[in-house]
Amino acid sequence: MKKSMKKIILLAGPTASGKSATALGWAEKYGGEIVNSDSMQVYAELECLTARPSAEEMAQCPHHLYAVLKGDDPCSADRWRDMAIMVIEDIWQRGAIPIVVGGTGLYFKSLTEGLSPVPEIDLDIRREIRETVTSETAPEAHVRLSELDPHMAQKLSPGDSQRISRALEVILSTGKSLKYWQDIPPTGGLDGRDDVMIHKNALIMDRTELYERCNSRFRLMIEQGKAIAEVRALRALNYSPTLPVMKSLGVPQIIRYLTEEITLEEAISLSQTATRQFAKRQMTWFRNQCGSWNHLKL
Repeated sequence: MKKSMKKIILLAGPTASGKSATALGWAEKYGGEIVNSDSMQVYAELECLTARPSAEEMAQCPHHLYAVLKGDDPCSADRWRDMAIMVIEDIWQRGAIPIVVGGTGLYFKSLTEGLSPVPEIDLDIRREIRETVTSETAPEAHVRLSELDPHMAQKLSPGDSQRISRALEVILSTGKSLKYWQDIPPTGGLDGRDDVMIHKNALIMDRTELYERCNSRFRLMIEQGKAIAEVRALRALNYSPTLPVMKSLGVPQIIRYLTEEITLEEAISLSQTATRQFAKRQMTWFRNQCGSWNHLKL
């Protein structure tokens, strides 16, 4: 390895898999600084429900991109990538090793492979789409998308409100299908740099054990009283229910409990189910998209 090579360590994995503890151990061993790559941990309002590293853990080594945005300031993959590159370059300047850890596959993809150059979306269009397309209205939005962008509509499930919203805002704002922009070769990824050595790692766990960890961790969050207090404070901010922070694991279910729509035990059960389903999707994504990465089993 050339002396000028810049080293970076990536650690991806599903929720509740022990990523943060593993990354902290590596940071202490290799003289690293931790960079968040979790799309929910960037928001300041959710510490407990997103399992953000504790103040004690953060004091053990520098941590970056945690709680850097308010919940009404949505973070996209390209925005996160730009912030991450700035932080990573600063870490290299200090002679330390960046350790990027999280569970958001698209963030890792944007960092390593780059992103296709989708133009900035008109804010009025984005606001209109995000406010009108919810899980309840997704099928109607899918019909609208079928008229404007049949190719993307065919690829997306009628219930996938998030991706339908993205496809609609792109076609309405740019006049071109999201597929058009996605077909343009991505740029800006670290994979294309000959001065960077990337160590790519993905945590892969036994599914039964992972589900048990998801269940027990969420129940502990409730028993400690932090999760409910966090959601109560979040509700008081009157954020739009379409914002990503309002859809974070556990938030919609606890809101239903706070509004007396369901019991606490029902909220716990529904949240645990949603967390397990999310972890399963993450595991599938990392297995499919990170096949060449070093797979770690805990």
